[in-house]
Amino acid sequence: MYDIIGDIHGCYDEFITLTKKLGYDWNQKGYPIHPDGRILVFVGDLTDRGPESIKVMEIVYKLVIEEKVAHYTPGNHCDKLYRYFLGRKVQIKHGLETTVAEYDALSSKDKAKVQSHFMKLFERAPLYLQLDKGKLVVAHAGIRHDYIGKTSNKVKTFVLYGDITGETNPDGTPVRRDWAKQYSGDAWVIYGHTPVEKPRKINKTWNIDTGCVFGGMLTALRYPEMEPVSVPSSMPKVSEKFRAFDE
Repeated sequence: MYDIIGDIHGCYDEFITLTKKLGYDWNQKGYPIHPDGRILVFVGDLTDRGPESIKVMEIVYKLVIEEKVAHYTPGNHCDKLYRYFLGRKVQIKHGLETTVAEYDALSSKDKAKVQSHFMKLFERAPLYLQLDKGKLVVAHAGIRHDYIGKTSNKVKTFVLYGDITGETNPDGTPVRRDWAKQYSGDAWVIYGHTPVEKPRKINKTWNIDTGCVFGGMLTALRYPEMEPVSVPSSMPKVSEKFRAFDE
């Protein structure tokens, strides 16, 4: 039994509210534990844009690496932060600047700890998760059915960024094809990456990025019940960040 959480993007308070709504207890150990043994699954993009990225990173590290009571797979923002920590040349914009500002405010001791924790979390994470004997796939931006089980560079690009065409929209965002419309696999694919006003189910796919950091909601999908559970965001609404699909 899993509770799959959409893109958090530093919205730590909403994460606490959502896990409590799902029945998780924070009081016993200081991190969310479910009395029925349900397991949290993170779809990536823990950081950037929101107010408390480091708190989100640290709690997910605690759950996944130290306590081994949750699953995590990275998103494109996680990938970029990892490259930043490696010392690669990345552009500190599109949200990374908020995480870097939080990081720069830390003591050198805390910087070393946060960097070490996040790098370990990222390095140990699979490109996408295959759970429940392969019946459930959790991939940040989704995955084509014929890519499941593969990890080539082409698959990595798809999982992190979606079905991009290489072109850009007038606002600078990449043009993405609606891959979920063509999905015909047997496994359920749960993903985020593209903010939508409400959880979107099409074929055997669910998009649960409901744009918490843009003033929408933070959403979880309960599996195997396939029941979405959302809490409202405390952030201001940025309507143009949400994508509408022709169904």
